[in-house]
Amino acid sequence: MNIILQKSSIKKKSAIQITGSKSESNRLLLLQALYPEINIENVSNSDDSQLMTKALASKEQVIDIHHAGTAMRFLTAYFATQNNRETIVTGSKRMKERPIKILVDALNQLGADILYKENEGYPPLLIKGKQLTKSKVSLDANVSSQYISALLLIASKLENGLELTLNGKITSVPYINMTLSLLNELNIESKFEGNVITVKPLQEKVEPKTLIVESDWSSASYFYSIVALAEVGTLIEISSYKKDSLQGDSALSEIYKSFGVTTIFKGNTVLIEKTTNVDFKTAIDFDLANSPDIAQTISVTAFALGLESNLTGLHTLKIKETDRLEALKTEIEKLGGEVEITNKSLHLKKSSRIKENVVVATYNDHRMAMAFAPLALKTPLEIEDYMVVSKSYPTFWDDLKQLGFQFNIK
Repeated sequence: MNIILQKSSIKKKSAIQITGSKSESNRLLLLQALYPEINIENVSNSDDSQLMTKALASKEQVIDIHHAGTAMRFLTAYFATQNNRETIVTGSKRMKERPIKILVDALNQLGADILYKENEGYPPLLIKGKQLTKSKVSLDANVSSQYISALLLIASKLENGLELTLNGKITSVPYINMTLSLLNELNIESKFEGNVITVKPLQEKVEPKTLIVESDWSSASYFYSIVALAEVGTLIEISSYKKDSLQGDSALSEIYKSFGVTTIFKGNTVLIEKTTNVDFKTAIDFDLANSPDIAQTISVTAFALGLESNLTGLHTLKIKETDRLEALKTEIEKLGGEVEITNKSLHLKKSSRIKENVVVATYNDHRMAMAFAPLALKTPLEIEDYMVVSKSYPTFWDDLKQLGFQFNIK
């Protein structure tokens, strides 16, 4: 089903409560499976986190995680450590096209027993769980941080802990630091020095404690985009957030200054306000190596404002729910923009016109739907498969309606 967004204007002031971070929730859910003494509050209501919860509770041999890439990586590591349990982890057609060889090779080097059921290097996987006794492994540092986090999350349950060497320039560092910070909250000892991460083994229980998941900064990005496209004086209050966030996408508060948006932290809420109309005379450059999930939002914001921009550090976008670089190029050009891409960058040329009533494809990618939705403040448009947003943000359209967006379902 599609959603038809009318050209809309929004309220001057609104408040939105955003669900817990998907990234933080999925890490804590795996840690809770390893250490049941943990209690978690404000878990993400996303499809991905619900699939993760269901998979960890399941006693079935076959675990289907559909489109949930984070779950595929984290569960591969988790089931590799489950003694005497044989598990097949599979997913959607697209999931079977997303590479996982780097993680499987690393786990097998640690002593795991993981085989490919269909194509070499891709899910589905046959995992024969066992105690992993080896402790040293290395990975290329520019791979998805989810491979790295998957290893770090199980590390304290390995007989001899883990010494992980990252070769080359490290990307997505905030996501690695998020994982290490959560381990630290459980008093699991770790160290990140240079290109080597070590995690000490902790076979016994952790101290019982409750951990509260911060709301999702990736989801906040769409409201930053909305405010950037709205009139000066428009303010949206979002909650619940921390100023010293573990999430890499909290870089939004700095990035959107370039679009005339000011961020004020007030307790556990964030006030996002359009304070000025920026005169874009030169291109804006952003290196998003540490926050690639907000690339789509930023690209659409820049396009809507007629801004030339250069986004780099995007090499992981080609193996997401879709090839996000190709998808962005195709859909922005449908709307009248001009985009050049490489394997790791996107260059958006300056444009002055946005076409009306264009049908935007979403490619089974939640972020495509949500990134393009703010364009309704500039032009009417239609978005295909609109409930794809449930992967990370099931109440997205309800929240847009609350702001004043007008739409109907086709």
